[in-house]
Amino acid sequence: MLQKSTIQLLRFPFAFFLMPVYFFALSQTVYTNWWKAALVFFILHGLVYPASNGYNSYMDGDQSSIGGVREPMLPTPQLRQVVLGMDIVAIVSGLLVSRWFAMGLVTYILASRIYSSRITRIKKYPFAGFFLVIICQGALVFWMVYHGVHAKHPLQAPVTGMLASTFLIAGAYPLTQVYQHDADRRDGVTTISMILGIRGTFWLSGLLFNIAFILLGIHFALQLELVRFFILLLCFLPVLIFFITWARKVWRNKTEASFDNLMMMNKLAGICSNTGFLILVIWKIID
Repeated sequence: MLQKSTIQLLRFPFAFFLMPVYFFALSQTVYTNWWKAALVFFILHGLVYPASNGYNSYMDGDQSSIGGVREPMLPTPQLRQVVLGMDIVAIVSGLLVSRWFAMGLVTYILASRIYSSRITRIKKYPFAGFFLVIICQGALVFWMVYHGVHAKHPLQAPVTGMLASTFLIAGAYPLTQVYQHDADRRDGVTTISMILGIRGTFWLSGLLFNIAFILLGIHFALQLELVRFFILLLCFLPVLIFFITWARKVWRNKTEASFDNLMMMNKLAGICSNTGFLILVIWKIID
């Protein structure tokens, strides 16, 4: 029977914040295998992402708030066993999609492990950890989804889509570190946010989000689908307003760079971005 701490530390709800890349890639395939689209969704959001969360929590033993969990419980050996089982099921299930998709899963899982492991601990290096996360959660996941859900399983995916996904993750990632400088310092981890400081983190995230939307604009312009890009902009408008408002609060009082405000930002961004890309998926279906 699964322990309560194991279920909590797998952080299944956190996968919601990573769904936009899936829906973006899904919206860009011309010929879609919907059975495999459902399988890819389950593998990523029901197995791979939670297992990655669980492994990270097992290695960190967090005693302060982490993404999606205000008061994390202490991990037990069961968590590591469950994570290993989920990884195996994910890879075996991935072979039902394609061997290339399964290889992508292996790459993602290995990257996640070297990021968190106490032996390799890439997360303690600010730039290496940053680039490993944004490339895997951005470009790699976009490629895996595009390849996996496409009826013809092409090995090439739109480069602009991969880049835009990477920069969307890059804009959000430093903000997840902005409230936990002290906890990271105690753990011997140096993050991008710690180097830049709280204000610098907001400047960097703002810049990276702008680049992401420039890339999205280029992506849709090349496909002569600028109307769809403008729909996305409208969906993201509430996120922009909240981001600017939050930044102004932080400028006046650094304690506003808190877990609660970050989670509000994450929830709003998750709802708006998923809505925007889901609209594009539905548009593709009825078009």
